[in-house]
Amino acid sequence: MMRNKKDGGIFMESRTGGIINTLDFKKPGVKIVYWIFFAIMILVALVCFVPPLWLILSSLKDIKEFYAIPPTLIPKTFDIGKIRQVWTDYDFLLYYINTFGVTAGSLFFSLVFNAALGYFLSKLKPKGSAVIFSLILWSMMLPNTVGMVPVFKNIIDFPVLHVNFTNTFWPMWMMAGASAFNVIIFKGFFDGIPQSLVEAARIDGASNFGIFYKIILPLSRPVLMTIAIFTVNGTWADWFWPYMVLKDKSVQTIMVAIFNMRSASMDIQFVGLSLAIVPPVLLFLFFQKYIMQGFTLSGIKG
Repeated sequence: MMRNKKDGGIFMESRTGGIINTLDFKKPGVKIVYWIFFAIMILVALVCFVPPLWLILSSLKDIKEFYAIPPTLIPKTFDIGKIRQVWTDYDFLLYYINTFGVTAGSLFFSLVFNAALGYFLSKLKPKGSAVIFSLILWSMMLPNTVGMVPVFKNIIDFPVLHVNFTNTFWPMWMMAGASAFNVIIFKGFFDGIPQSLVEAARIDGASNFGIFYKIILPLSRPVLMTIAIFTVNGTWADWFWPYMVLKDKSVQTIMVAIFNMRSASMDIQFVGLSLAIVPPVLLFLFFQKYIMQGFTLSGIKG
């Protein structure tokens, strides 16, 4: 805190540099604590960064160097042909296409249906909406394992229609469109949009759908980006339900393909894992701003 006299007045100037202000940082004890925390953050960053780096670099080694003792971090020779071999022999193009199909459908269902239900609970609030929201909150308290058997039974014999959805992408799409967590995030964000905007649009003759499409959604870009990133990343990394549902190789996703490679040699598995993590890494590099906003948003709304 600094005091400056100017034109006969006394002005208070606060200079801060985050959680520790500049004056406190001059104290020896504060400096020690700061550098301890800084060292811990560097260590945590290395723990998170080194494994995927090691995975990618190891996948580029030839088989002799891969099994060499002691191991090397940077490959002495780059065996690019092994990547081409795995891509071709294990038909990774097909798995990429299937995974993109599952991800695209899950993204559509997640944004459309979860956002619509969040809008329904936040702005329309018909009778019984409080009960519905309570049931959604209650469902989040149940362990995922509790619902596995009932969900799978519904997949192989869908109620009323009696349709078997195995070897189709529909189960993953429908589960993405019925995410309690996403509904709560959407509702929390929509609650922050002034109700006066909705009422003004309703006076002008806008329908509920028109209000949702023309007013609510354009104001909801941050939460839409957040849910989109979480959905894409979660769907891409999902193994359990694709493994349970997609039994035919022609419709399997990349994570199921990685699991099926468990009998291959370790260096081949590393190549497959490296190919699998490329899209999530690119997603983080291009959208890290929205990912960090998503952590903040989910923390506040949670």
